[in-house]
Amino acid sequence: MGVEIERKFLLQNSDWKSLEDGSELVGVRFRQGYIPTEGFTTVRVRIEGDVAKLTVKGKNTGLSRAEFEYTIPVADANDMLGNLCTKPLIEKTRYCRDEAGLKWEIDVFEGDNTGLVVAEVELESEHQQIELPAWIGQEVSGDARYYNVSLVTNPYRNWSEQKL
Repeated sequence: MGVEIERKFLLQNSDWKSLEDGSELVGVRFRQGYIPTEGFTTVRVRIEGDVAKLTVKGKNTGLSRAEFEYTIPVADANDMLGNLCTKPLIEKTRYCRDEAGLKWEIDVFEGDNTGLVVAEVELESEHQQIELPAWIGQEVSGDARYYNVSLVTNPYRNWSEQKL
């Protein structure tokens, strides 16, 4: 069984886009949706670039949760996204950046979640100490509104004008 341990943060600025050599990060387009389930289990269908995956995740326990992920045919993923997943789908561009020995994933959301930009970092343990890059802002790891599965039923546009 795989275990996902991650922390999520909002960003204070767009400095994350530029690398030390002056080049800009290049992102990968994502489309993903969630097949309805009961309880705390989520089943995600995702197309990232030209690769499709089916992921099953268990209930969060602190920053950790069980995770099982499988590559599937893109045609199957498109069919599931169109016919089985709750709408709206999550659309975003993901940028990956190495910083202080960790891989940061920055998601720039589109559609009903336009304006939301979240950085995630996967850890080896919940107690792992990390050095936060200067462009990192408020931590939102424990705020369920920022879970992708929550952004389907309660998109960012519905609550972004409220004080966070």
